[in-house]
Amino acid sequence: MRSGVFDIDGTGLYHEVRGSGPALLMISGAGGDAGYYTAVAEDLADAFTVITYDRRGNSRSGGAGEGPMRLTQQASDARALIDGLAGGRALVFGNSAGAIIGLTLAAAHPEALAGLIAHEPPAVNVLPDGDPERGFFLEVAALYAAGGGPAAGRRFAETTRGEGAYRWPADLWQRFLANQDHLFGTEWAGFGAFRPDEEALRAAPFPILLAAGAEDRGTYYARPSIEIARRIGAPWAEFPGIHMEFLRDPARFAAALRVTATQQLTCAGGRVPELWAGAPQEP
Repeated sequence: MRSGVFDIDGTGLYHEVRGSGPALLMISGAGGDAGYYTAVAEDLADAFTVITYDRRGNSRSGGAGEGPMRLTQQASDARALIDGLAGGRALVFGNSAGAIIGLTLAAAHPEALAGLIAHEPPAVNVLPDGDPERGFFLEVAALYAAGGGPAAGRRFAETTRGEGAYRWPADLWQRFLANQDHLFGTEWAGFGAFRPDEEALRAAPFPILLAAGAEDRGTYYARPSIEIARRIGAPWAEFPGIHMEFLRDPARFAAALRVTATQQLTCAGGRVPELWAGAPQEP
């Protein structure tokens, strides 16, 4: 693993790079930490150059205190990392709020993507008018205003299936707790206001896959993936497990991501990278 700090207009973004082969940028959701994907990245490093990073304002990256989070800035950050670390083009995977950023990136910077896998974007504004779950972000924002990060965090965890049933890595958990005020005070409103640019996504010159976990059926953060796929004419797939299966069972999650990422990379003209098309290697 190679780690470093990538400078974007004076703000340093901590990143980690593993493996070799086609570039795969993984964008994290709430908490914005590269550590969500450590085990999955290590598993996929035999086939991909996997790039993970702490999003602006989170964990080991700079940018805290810059004011309300802008999705356009998050997309620009991801584009800059692709330019600087992946030669200008990469497959992109995003989970949760990271999937929202991935959809924003795909619409704003299509030339930088070879494909997008958007796993459970909590884009509640695509749910039907009158759906009570459209108010989820406002509910949590009110809890944060009244009781701070712990109150908002408890409610957030209560609505996320599987949380509490497995242990987070201790270092990741500590960084997440330190990121709570940034999440609920700086980023939350921007994620809650997101609406996908359906026209731009329909016109994307690369494959887009929407996805959700098998154990998350019916949740506010899984249902939007189905609606977005319908609106933009993209395929949808069921991944194994829960919202954060990459923490609960990373090998299981990596196996599913390996299949979908490989398919996206090779679907345009059937081109298979030399990494896979070469002579057999000694065991």
